[in-house]
Amino acid sequence: MFILAPSLLACDFSALESEIKKVYINGEGCEYLHLDIMDGVFVNNISFGLPVIESIRKVCKIIFDTHLMIINPVRYIGDFANAGCDIITFHFEACENGREILKTIDEIKRYNKKCGVSLNPGTDISVLAPYLDKLDIALIMSVEPGFGGQKFIESSLDKIKDLYKIKKSGGYKFKIEVDGGVTLENAGKIKEAGVDIIVAGSSIFKSADIAGTIEEFMNV
Repeated sequence: MFILAPSLLACDFSALESEIKKVYINGEGCEYLHLDIMDGVFVNNISFGLPVIESIRKVCKIIFDTHLMIINPVRYIGDFANAGCDIITFHFEACENGREILKTIDEIKRYNKKCGVSLNPGTDISVLAPYLDKLDIALIMSVEPGFGGQKFIESSLDKIKDLYKIKKSGGYKFKIEVDGGVTLENAGKIKEAGVDIIVAGSSIFKSADIAGTIEEFMNV
């Protein structure tokens, strides 16, 4: 089994609360909600920020799986933690050096939040080696970060498989997450590659039958 994390970026923002309730209501539904935070600098897009997270935190208790696509993420860890985020994942590429990565990890842990590091499609998983024993999440981007609705990059499967082997051989506890271009058609092979968390945006929120689509995902 894997955890399905619908990406809020793909929802209808004119009806935010009701959109969330399509994937989680009264403790039932998906376990995670994926929140893509973009600053227009690290990626070529701007999404939403702290006021939105604070607002939706009031209407649901779903786990907020927050994906920071922002430069120098350590600056805002406290703000996102206090806004109600449960998992905070930042990009390896958004930090200047290894010292900055460790500082960001430590800051997330200081707020007693689960910590993740994300890799762009062109970044080799070997860069995670110094941090694997500190991570709760290793997020493999299967599209270029910044925009939803992109096609899944097939080479991501090899990265997931290799990371899974490293996880098992090293006895690590982190979960492997994949984000980008996931559909019902490719979810099966992604699951087989060894992921623990699958992020899906358009496939869920653009579906005519969201509840049915979620059920189909969980049965692949």
